[in-house]
Amino acid sequence: MKAFEAVEKYFNKAADHLELPDSMRRLLVTCKREVQVEVPVEMDDGRLETLIGFRVQHNNARGPMKGGLRYHWEVDLDEVRALASLMTWKTAVVNLPYGGAKGGICIDPRKLSAKELERITRKFVDQIHEIIGPDVDIPAPDMGTNATVMSWIRNQWEKYHGFNPAVITGKPVEHYGSKGREEATGRGLGILAFKVLQRLGRFPKDTRVAIQGFGNVGTHAAKLLHESDFKIVAISDLSGAYYNPNGLDIPAALKHVLQHHSLKGFGNAELITNEELLALNVEMLVPAALGNVINASNVHSIKAQIIIEGANGPVAPEADDVFEANKVLVLPDILANAGGVTVSYFEWVQNRQYYVWDLNRVRQSLDNVLSSAFEDVWQMSQEHKVSLRTAAFMIGIDRVRRATELSGY
Repeated sequence: MKAFEAVEKYFNKAADHLELPDSMRRLLVTCKREVQVEVPVEMDDGRLETLIGFRVQHNNARGPMKGGLRYHWEVDLDEVRALASLMTWKTAVVNLPYGGAKGGICIDPRKLSAKELERITRKFVDQIHEIIGPDVDIPAPDMGTNATVMSWIRNQWEKYHGFNPAVITGKPVEHYGSKGREEATGRGLGILAFKVLQRLGRFPKDTRVAIQGFGNVGTHAAKLLHESDFKIVAISDLSGAYYNPNGLDIPAALKHVLQHHSLKGFGNAELITNEELLALNVEMLVPAALGNVINASNVHSIKAQIIIEGANGPVAPEADDVFEANKVLVLPDILANAGGVTVSYFEWVQNRQYYVWDLNRVRQSLDNVLSSAFEDVWQMSQEHKVSLRTAAFMIGIDRVRRATELSGY
């Protein structure tokens, strides 16, 4: 099943519960604008490469569109379209005044020099600057991009439109970024994992956790969960998975990654595969790497009874059906990893006001927004006897539908 088909399946399941008419379904599913551009770039060795870039703007009924920019070798229009749609429902679930968008370029950033990346980024902005802006569509970091790339985008956009740091979020703090933005997605995931345990009447010290993916999301989630007394028994990155049934030394792992840019060589742990990590006998599993890692081929090997989706779409629809039938609690990506876009919203607000928030205010505001959204989703799930994913989509869809009706067609 393609990425956008998967999102449509979740959408229609929630729309059935809302008794949404077909005409409104078509309106809400259809993307407002899909842009594909060529990005011709001279590489360091003098070669001319012609890359393909995308920006999909899904819906702006609730405000300017918001979504990341992904640099990855598997980027295509279908994936970007699906992620743009998810952003519409994600921003609505956490009740931010945004719609959804997403962008990407099909490249492997690991094989490019910093100068090549900068040239590619600036050339891409040249092609899309007219359709992005602080009141239209506000990009942000995603897989393969970071705060430095956001600074290049802001600088290039301002050459056409003048000073306005609110054009993009996820910038370095020195370039009008927000404190707490880098940790936001992982921290938000940790906050919500704790909320789930509270609702289930469980305690962190009795909860073994396996985290697949030890990048930006996984590291910050692991840090907060470890500080909250969760027992993290496995973590992984491209070098493999590292397992210790007695609990890993997370501060040591974080230090190792800081020094070596990888978990490779991390001691006091058994080296296992990522597939073995997913199948570990733990209470909580956090897939925080790529999408579709839990699917029909491995879903029956999953033993965790709580899944917290750190990545976008890590659980395929056919696997989600199995989890729902087996009463495995899945906290969906459109809520679980919404901490990033939430603090991006705070950054945008600070840029519009030219007023800087301190870290405590950012963290407290993040906790408030996510806690409120979690309670809304939990109550919807209980009231309608549906999964947390369906409940989250129901809330998001209903808010976008209402905004659409209020503004007229």
